[in-house]
Amino acid sequence: MISTSIKLTFEEYLRQYPQGEGKFELIHGEFVKVEAIRAHKNVARFLVKAFDRESERLKLDYIVDKDIIIRTLTKEEQERGRIPDVSVVKGSIWNANVTTYGAIIEPLELAVEVTSTNWDDDYIDKLDEYERLGIQEYWIVDYLAIASRNYLGNPKVPTVFVYNLIDGKYEVKSFREQDIITSAIFPELKLTVAHILDASGIGKIGY
Repeated sequence: MISTSIKLTFEEYLRQYPQGEGKFELIHGEFVKVEAIRAHKNVARFLVKAFDRESERLKLDYIVDKDIIIRTLTKEEQERGRIPDVSVVKGSIWNANVTTYGAIIEPLELAVEVTSTNWDDDYIDKLDEYERLGIQEYWIVDYLAIASRNYLGNPKVPTVFVYNLIDGKYEVKSFREQDIITSAIFPELKLTVAHILDASGIGKIGY
């Protein structure tokens, strides 16, 4: 974490962003470094490619990227800067100002978070923030089955949770193993949890 004596606003976070030193989110007014293992990056890269191919195939007006900074608000209206592992944004929004850096304040069409040791951030904080922002679809890809049994059941198995925004609130569906993940943003996508596990390089995990 890079500490600052004065809490940063979102605009200050963008201006002072430590370029070339990794990825940092804005949490509680401070820079917090976001680091991921290679398997995590493999999953994100796989989904970027899958979404991008589908967008091109269907000629959808989407930009797919893994480094888009978004501005969110907590229920206390505290600004946060988030960098989803995968972001899908309308091309019309992205290209409205191509001379600026990769940060947007408008809702994404789809955000993906690949879980890691701070899994509760994805399941609780980001879930709330993304719903408040109005992100239409939010995936939590728990390929390591790392969350608690309250979410994953017993035994814990790798699961993908897909949250869709309905009347301002998220409704969730869960997918495991050979389930085809259904997406409102990419309705013809043929992707299973097993495909994602294979892409991670780790393989099937259950315990």
